[in-house]
Amino acid sequence: MSISRTALHSVSLVALSVCSLPALAQNTTAESSSATQEEFDDDLHSRGIGPDGEIVVTVEGLTQLDVLAGTNVVEGIELQRNLDGQLGEVLASLPGVSATSFSPGASRPVIRGFSGERVKVLVDGLGSLDVSNTSDDHAVSIDPLTAESIEVLRGPAVLLYGSQAIGGAVNVIDKRIPRRRVTEDFHLDALVEADTARNLWGGGASLDLPLGPNVVLHTSGSYRNTDDVEVAGFTVADSLRAEILEEAAEEEEEGEFDEADELREAAGQRGFVPNSGSETWSANGGVTIFQGDSSLGFSLGYYDTNYGVPGRPGAGHHHGEEEEEHGDEDHDEEHGEEEGEEEEIVTIDLEQFRADLRGELDLGDGFFGRMITRAGYSNYSHIEFEGDEVGTTFDTEAIEARVVLAQNRRGGYGGSWGAQYYTRNFEAVGAEAYVAPNQTDQFAVFGLQELTLRQIQLEAAARYETTNVSSRTLNIERDFDAFSGALSAIYETSANEPLRFGVTVSRAARAPSAEELFSNGPHIATQAFEIGDPNLAVEKSVGVEGFVRGRLGAANITFSVFQNWFDNYIYLSETGAEEDELPVFVYLQQDADYFGIEGSIDFPLADLGSFALYGDVRGEYVRAELDDGTNVPRIPPLSLLGAIEARSQQFDARVEVEWFDDQNNVASFESATDGFTHVNASIGFEPFAGDDTVRLLVQAKNIFDAEGRRHTSFTKDFVPLAGRNFRVSLLASF
Repeated sequence: MSISRTALHSVSLVALSVCSLPALAQNTTAESSSATQEEFDDDLHSRGIGPDGEIVVTVEGLTQLDVLAGTNVVEGIELQRNLDGQLGEVLASLPGVSATSFSPGASRPVIRGFSGERVKVLVDGLGSLDVSNTSDDHAVSIDPLTAESIEVLRGPAVLLYGSQAIGGAVNVIDKRIPRRRVTEDFHLDALVEADTARNLWGGGASLDLPLGPNVVLHTSGSYRNTDDVEVAGFTVADSLRAEILEEAAEEEEEGEFDEADELREAAGQRGFVPNSGSETWSANGGVTIFQGDSSLGFSLGYYDTNYGVPGRPGAGHHHGEEEEEHGDEDHDEEHGEEEGEEEEIVTIDLEQFRADLRGELDLGDGFFGRMITRAGYSNYSHIEFEGDEVGTTFDTEAIEARVVLAQNRRGGYGGSWGAQYYTRNFEAVGAEAYVAPNQTDQFAVFGLQELTLRQIQLEAAARYETTNVSSRTLNIERDFDAFSGALSAIYETSANEPLRFGVTVSRAARAPSAEELFSNGPHIATQAFEIGDPNLAVEKSVGVEGFVRGRLGAANITFSVFQNWFDNYIYLSETGAEEDELPVFVYLQQDADYFGIEGSIDFPLADLGSFALYGDVRGEYVRAELDDGTNVPRIPPLSLLGAIEARSQQFDARVEVEWFDDQNNVASFESATDGFTHVNASIGFEPFAGDDTVRLLVQAKNIFDAEGRRHTSFTKDFVPLAGRNFRVSLLASF
């Protein structure tokens, strides 16, 4: 399989591309002799928060970007505290963010109740170029171990990154392409970690070397190994346990005593999630050449992971009876699925080779000040194994390229203009290749403009995108045109300690994906029979969002309330029917409404001389309904987080309580989820006072070993969150 010659030629003509929203401001460390208000200000800045409380985002040609309406940056000790092998779990404690939590080896971010196609995952502003957006069992091909910081962008980020980002975007900043000169002989960052709930051990390191005054060489790598995750109580949720025990009784009445015993054993499973271990490693290398204010960099990277896919207890994966009716005995022999035979465990072996380019050209003092190009190529493959046998192989080859022309700011006016190209060639081979081979080609142009008039700031953005999705096998080709736009108005109360009040009105549109159009078959990893609809229309959304953020006294506050009205909302719904003894899920389309509230506040509690106390409160709520009055599936419940931190020059101690409400607003055939509370604690120690080059972090997560299940997860009824977990990590930077 290869990308068409036309696609490659198009990329070369575009001159490759851009990260239109580069990394947030770099981490700084407070060095005052005591925990004072100045230290608090510095600490906020280290989280990407400016002295006036706004998120410090450096956008090409703009001073701030309020059309996003909500941004978090995770770095420093917060990134170390929440570090995990999958991106969704790293970010799940942020306001407005949850995770798919399909398994410990596969978890993608959920933003404001949106997931999959509506959340864009990026590496330094460019797509991850994997298939994690197509199905929850597919891992994100980014190892957070080597991340420098992670940005979470909410609101109409679609205008920056594409129609997929209706819910928002996650941008992982790493150093695979060096972005600044190294003035030292070398710069080394390293982290090692271990925990008890997964028997985790792993580590990562990155090294930057100057090859003369204008060339920087980078290399990085990581390794992580885990066993089956330990959980509190029964592995299977109460409602599913009742179903399995009922099935066991029926089998016993029919004289199938062995089957009844197996079902009872599955219902009684407790203490760990079978087949949930993983092994992951990555390697990256890059180089950047600097010339004045211009630069050109390249990188190569490889990511490899092998992880278990926990099976639904008692469900089985059989085609035996149906295949016998069709006389297909070879199929039964190939999969080892003859009636009465024990189901094989499912594992996924995933690998991605990736090449990236980033260039920045200084254009001088004219209307445009810089041209930034960004491009990436990915060759991705994952194999779904049934026991030792190859079940299905998924291969994807993709290119994404962006170019942005950033204006020189004139007084209160600035902005940027850009273009983006994307192509993906997808092929699945095997007995359960549930999506026909297909190709997606997409081209977009966009612009962002900002005007500041004293205390009033206006921002406007627009994007036009054309998409072609085709399958030669099915002899189907669809073309989609989508226009998106947003307008923000912001009022800033004062120059000294401003609060920023704003409202954003947006219109977003996205083309249906190939998986939504062409799926038709059994998917072993998700244990579902998925059916797409080749006649799906463009999904459109009109949104209104109000927000406030900034400094309120000594506290930093962010708060947003939003409403989205969807036309032709696309969703995957269980029908209640079965095909090949698998539940049937169908991609459907109707109107839908989303409403949400989210917010956070950081504030000092007390200055006790040698250390100070700080408070941290976060919360989120989302309600989503379809036009027929039923609920949108897998919407996160109301959740709150409260924490107290004690900080000094050498210590950072934190205790936090995470509370999740029951979720009873469920879709048809979707089970409700009980609420739960997790209590966590951590102590960070920096042995060199005023210097964060070495940090030891000791943590206790879910201290009271409480059972917890994410409602956003397809597998929540048999893959609970980890039980009590003790974790230690050591970070060094020289």
